[in-house]
Amino acid sequence: MTKKLIVKEEVLIEATPSKVWEVLINPKYVAQWDELPENYPSENMTKGSKVVWENPNGGQTVTTIIKAEEMKELKIALYLSNWEVKPNEGDVAYLYQLEDQNGSTLLKIEIGDFSLLKDGQKYYDASVEFASESKKVIKQLAENQ
Repeated sequence: MTKKLIVKEEVLIEATPSKVWEVLINPKYVAQWDELPENYPSENMTKGSKVVWENPNGGQTVTTIIKAEEMKELKIALYLSNWEVKPNEGDVAYLYQLEDQNGSTLLKIEIGDFSLLKDGQKYYDASVEFASESKKVIKQLAENQ
């Protein structure tokens, strides 16, 4: 059995779950902690929302929101058209879970499972950095809006 490659981070944010949720689904905030294509629509993201990037080496990277339970859980499936192995939708995903802590919010982030991919360690390593940086920006945005 291959060891699962799942990045796990969490951060306590001094803001309500509704403010943190807004930072997770409003493109004006998302663009500050994650990349969005230049002409991405400005309305809030919901279940079914997709972001598509054209990769420099050809192919596409696609993220699709597959679960959006308001102020509780956001799950975004990750797919790259050039992956040799095609995992099921949601097997490789970004998961954001919000827990109300008396007006503050504990945000839990899980990204993976990259063990399903040929170059999984490479994706895992990149995601460790992404999770560490994005949680700081999400916290800052939610606390200052």
